[in-house]
Amino acid sequence: MKQQLHADIAVIGGGLGGFAAALAAASTGKKVILTEETDWIGGQITSQGVPPDEHRWIETAGCTRTYRQFRNGVRNYYRTHFPLTEQAKAAENLNPGNALVSKISHEPRTALAVMTEMAAPYVNSGRLVILLRHIAESADTEGDLVRSVTVRCLETGERTELVAPYVLDATECGDVLPLAGVEYVTGAESREQTGEPRALEGAPNPQEMQAITYCFAMDYMEGEDHTIEKPKDYDFWRNYRPDFWPSRMLDWIGPHPVTHEARQYVLFPEKDLFPLYNYRRIADKTNFVPGTYESDITIVNWPQNDYFIGPVIDVSEEEKERHLEAAKQLSLSLLYWMQTEAPRPDGGIGYPGLRLRKDVFGTADGLAKYPYIRESRRIRAEFTVLEQHITAPFHPEGRAEQFPDSVGVGYYAIDLHPSTGNRNYIHFSPLPFQIPLGSLIPVRVNNLLPANKNIGTTHITNGCYRLHPVEWNIGESAGLLAVYCLDKQVRPRDVRANPELLAEFQQFLVRQGIELAWEAR
Repeated sequence: MKQQLHADIAVIGGGLGGFAAALAAASTGKKVILTEETDWIGGQITSQGVPPDEHRWIETAGCTRTYRQFRNGVRNYYRTHFPLTEQAKAAENLNPGNALVSKISHEPRTALAVMTEMAAPYVNSGRLVILLRHIAESADTEGDLVRSVTVRCLETGERTELVAPYVLDATECGDVLPLAGVEYVTGAESREQTGEPRALEGAPNPQEMQAITYCFAMDYMEGEDHTIEKPKDYDFWRNYRPDFWPSRMLDWIGPHPVTHEARQYVLFPEKDLFPLYNYRRIADKTNFVPGTYESDITIVNWPQNDYFIGPVIDVSEEEKERHLEAAKQLSLSLLYWMQTEAPRPDGGIGYPGLRLRKDVFGTADGLAKYPYIRESRRIRAEFTVLEQHITAPFHPEGRAEQFPDSVGVGYYAIDLHPSTGNRNYIHFSPLPFQIPLGSLIPVRVNNLLPANKNIGTTHITNGCYRLHPVEWNIGESAGLLAVYCLDKQVRPRDVRANPELLAEFQQFLVRQGIELAWEAR
């Protein structure tokens, strides 16, 4: 017999969006239950191993107050617990990993520790209950309402029914949407559907989704041999070459994400070539007292281990598991290739000193606890953000569409990785954009809200609404929307439709530290 738990808000999925939603709601006094499939909260920044992808203004603008508290917490964690050099201590904007891609690259366990501290007052008081290793299994609905969601513990098999007036789907793939019968879309829309210049010509393809990636951490011990056992699918991946790839995938040559021309990579810095080791480095040993780290540590989330042979959403469980295993094999094969066959600048072959750091994620195979999911199911929303709303050709004045119902802001390149439809990168710059409330409101269901990458975007615009500070903002605004609706006894769609309610709700967001508009840039 399954037990039953009651709360004001049930948040299914403990990634950045789910965590931000739960934190925001609990901070207002609401009782919140947060579930997470893995044993780590944090999603892409912890269990998936992706250092923060952020915009150029992040140190001063363009994120919520609590996201900034998280970033400050990361720096303070290193200053408090690690033996930093005097230079690193003095750095106002300390970047622990000094990665090329991030102003605050850091280790997954650090993010986990900071988020755990942020949640501690609400966990300790009982206001926030976190159920780790739980997945959504079913939902009970009545008309346009979700009455409850039943989750199953992956450790014991026990089922728990979560009963709450509001349910937030913050899972990485939008898993609650089909369970609750919420209308949603997947994959790539057609140009005829959306009018987007970069949408598909001809028919839409619901199964065309961005690559997933099993990240892993490694360091380099010169003169040592840390070669892993040859992966069982190595021979396949060693020879695999997609139609649009300039070489075999296991090579230092890959497509440039913008021009698609062949791009030469290198492992370590060399001349003017792109050094992959520094790309997502999470620990730069020069930041720490000598002897603290034997080597720099980096995360491998590179073009060479993007897996796009098939989707893992809306396929059979057997097919999903097959693709997940193949994605793992690709990542392990990339490591083995680097250790044994990769060309070196000195004319040699292989870097056997590359060491798989299994301890970074604490997994048996050394890979991240969960694959990096770039694209989710997306609700059919009252408003869908299109390429036309946020790109310069449609806004010669230099400002993206100004949404009167804004609930946040964001900025990042529209960065779509190779897809299961065998399409190459789509990478171009939008304008600094807003998050419209309408994109958080399903067309029919009244008490389920998206709190991750599952808002009303298209395949194209998902490419810039999926990164760390934007996901956090989406989740936080969704959590506060549920709070406001509970307090006012109104529906989310009523808030958007009523100018007085909307203005009051937006003022509530501003008081909570959420930016609703960009200053002129």
